[in-house]
Amino acid sequence: MTATMFDKPAVEDRTFSSSPPPLRLRLAPPGTAPALIDGAWWPRSRDLTAELPALTAVLDPLWGRITHVTVNPTFWPVVPHKVPVQGHVVKVGWFKAEQDPHKLLLLSYTAGRWDLLVIPPETDDVTAARLMTTATDPALSLTASGLIQEAELFRIAAEAEAAAWDSARETVWDSEGGHDARHTSSHSSVGASIGRLPIPAPGM
Repeated sequence: MTATMFDKPAVEDRTFSSSPPPLRLRLAPPGTAPALIDGAWWPRSRDLTAELPALTAVLDPLWGRITHVTVNPTFWPVVPHKVPVQGHVVKVGWFKAEQDPHKLLLLSYTAGRWDLLVIPPETDDVTAARLMTTATDPALSLTASGLIQEAELFRIAAEAEAAAWDSARETVWDSEGGHDARHTSSHSSVGASIGRLPIPAPGM
């Protein structure tokens, strides 16, 4: 298996180029032991008809022609029976109880079965990059849902740490006189503003 990573294009490329954006995909390094996940795919939407052609165009030369794909319909609003791709048609099936909702299963005539983690399209860049790395780490052996859950816990912990750091900085700032300075400045500003109000002329 060949490791492949397609990063998002630069803003300039998206603005001035009419070519489709590159595929966001990372595969496990070649020669690694079989794992629960063979790679991570970060589609831009939940539209299989729109997303599968680009995916199979990259995987067909690596794994042999992809002929069947299965998903769990939990996160796919529409599951078409067939999707036209480059040079052939991919049949699409679904399993709700048997298949992990965050996994895409692909079948090839020549290479057998492959399992990809599907990173939700709305995922932020930092979390997606972490998922790309952990999903293709041969030292880890987590299910697709396990990887998503781990990344979410990591994101929550990072946000909590950032919030705690901001709170600590605010506390230090207040303890060094920042709080009093802020209120003194506020009162002075109000007083100066009142002092500049025009005095009405007699009889007005």
